Amino acid sequence: MLKNRHGATGELGVFEMSGRGLISVADPSQRFLHRRETAVSGVAVAPVIRGARPLLIELQALVTSSPYAAPQRNATGVDQKRLAMWIAVLEKQVGLGLAGRDIFFNATGGVRLDDSGADLAACAAIHSSLTDRPIDQETVLIGEVGLTGEIRAAPAMERRLSEAAHRSFKRAVVPKGSIADIPKGIDVAEVTSLEHAIETAAAGGGVG
Repeated sequence: MLKNRHGATGELGVFEMSGRGLISVADPSQRFLHRRETAVSGVAVAPVIRGARPLLIELQALVTSSPYAAPQRNATGVDQKRLAMWIAVLEKQVGLGLAGRDIFFNATGGVRLDDSGADLAACAAIHSSLTDRPIDQETVLIGEVGLTGEIRAAPAMERRLSEAAHRSFKRAVVPKGSIADIPKGIDVAEVTSLEHAIETAAAGGGVG
């Protein structure tokens, strides 16, 4: 639940309506992910923290040529100003040509994305859509993106990685030096910049 009688708690409860009434979903990450047979462009997976709980959220971006003088920039589940920041950093630090493009961004499952640790995955999804280069389906991305294009550690890195490993993801792209204890079953690719992270996350990329 996002709120109780004493005010906001930051916790997230996931429920579904069944024939027996409203029941709790034991594995919310499974509900927020869609595992495909083949990778598609514009999709990235971010392990995020909601309250005390790590969740895996699929982030989707669609970048197209705009017929309008002022391109559309629409975001669902994320603050519009944060989308604008991601776009600006991708243009300035990676050289991505986003001027004159409509950009649609969605955090799936109706989750409100206010975790800066999802910055890296969001930027990678936008880049993937424009370049039509899918991100490796077995890879998650974790990290806060700075205005100069550097990648910084997010809180609770090990818990995020453990959730990804539990959901059978094989690789994580993370800021260099941010992981002290790597969970069993997942490889870590350490990166120092947004451009390096995007190249590493592409389908077929190796562990850095």
